[in-house]
Amino acid sequence: MSILVTRPHPDNEATAENLRARGHLVLLAPALKFEPVAFHGENEAPYGAVLVTSANAIRAVAPQLRDLGLRELPLFAVGEHTAAAAREAGFVEVIVAGGDAASMRDKVMQSARDKVLKKKSVLLYLAGADLSRDLGEELVAEGFRVVTQTTYRMASVKHLPREVCEGFAAHGIEAVLHYSRRSARAFLDAARDEGVEISALAIPHCCLSETVAGVLRDAGASQVLVAATPDETALFDTLERALRTRLS
Repeated sequence: MSILVTRPHPDNEATAENLRARGHLVLLAPALKFEPVAFHGENEAPYGAVLVTSANAIRAVAPQLRDLGLRELPLFAVGEHTAAAAREAGFVEVIVAGGDAASMRDKVMQSARDKVLKKKSVLLYLAGADLSRDLGEELVAEGFRVVTQTTYRMASVKHLPREVCEGFAAHGIEAVLHYSRRSARAFLDAARDEGVEISALAIPHCCLSETVAGVLRDAGASQVLVAATPDETALFDTLERALRTRLS
């Protein structure tokens, strides 16, 4: 029996490695495909800090970071995974939020109250084309100046890999991991198109947040579990709980 990971490449590879270390068989079905978008920011623009809510935003601008002069700025990362990508790309001052956009907004506001960040400075938000919530607009509403630059998009994958379809047909998949609302929707659309939707909805679906879980519940999944906190360690704990429940 295998665990199905719907996370996009290349992050799905690290997830698969961690799951295998826990003794699981793994199948990969990335529901979204990363596509960088050309960055049109000005060289040496007077930004006070960089905001990033996905490691993909770092990957998209990595070739231009030296020329743009961004690595010398403080960077606010949504969570540890994004922070690690920022450090690897050369950012030195990385401030880590609690794993979601709300905690990121609060972290920026607290930094301004603590005088670590000047509220009048311009914040550069490196964002994806499709946002579950607009962090930039929320900070503008709080009095900050934010420039949002779309640096990547995630395109839906229309088909599931053949081995995944065969796995559903043979009841060889025991749970699915979901990391975002958009990827959950794309997975469901692909499962429907492949004719495996009924089998897919009959097994546990472990989700990174309630927002993601709502997509599965609306589709009719009967076993939807949510991680206690929006990070992969908590998601793996949720998976183990789901598997124990199935065996009991």
